[in-house]
Amino acid sequence: MVAHHFTDRQGWVFDLDNTLYPPEARLFDQIEVRMTAFVMNALNVPKDEANRLRQHYWGEYGTTLAGLMDLHGVDPGPYLTEVHEIDLSHLSPDPELRERIEALPGRRIVYTNGSAPYAERVLAARGLSGVFDAIYGVEHAGFRPKPERAAFETVFAADGIIPANSVMFEDDPRNLAAPHAMGMRTVHVAPKAEPADHIHHHTDDLSGFLAQLIG
Repeated sequence: MVAHHFTDRQGWVFDLDNTLYPPEARLFDQIEVRMTAFVMNALNVPKDEANRLRQHYWGEYGTTLAGLMDLHGVDPGPYLTEVHEIDLSHLSPDPELRERIEALPGRRIVYTNGSAPYAERVLAARGLSGVFDAIYGVEHAGFRPKPERAAFETVFAADGIIPANSVMFEDDPRNLAAPHAMGMRTVHVAPKAEPADHIHHHTDDLSGFLAQLIG
């Protein structure tokens, strides 16, 4: 049983994409198409080059947006609006997940590299509106992305979350390195485990994992 690792935890931080909804929803397929189109228009490059840059910036900077801002001075506002205008109609509410998140003791927040308005739309589609005490997007970290430690520190300081007694749930393993270094319990939520020193737990079923914690 894993529950004893969480008995002293009073802060619960959830990533959004592919964490609070299943990867099978493939929302990023839609987002990536819109990212590529944005890069094509912003940098006046063909589709193949835009795709290459999108992937390169994500790998090098943590998000495509961070690379566009650092190297090309792109305004983040229009970018975040445009790439997140996607269809969420195939997402469905998950009452069981809602119940289990609500049962967690202490403070519950969402922290995403997307925008907070986008997160609110996704949470509504999943039936999770009102479950969390706060929702933070990349804009709340000065548009600096996870996995940068400074981004986590900015959001956690603004919220009052104490890393040493908190938990981070995240689908991207690289985004768990800074939380681990800050003293958080880390949970990798993904179909496949990727063992690493900064990952304490792995699950391919967030709702089932939370059920173990709340008894």
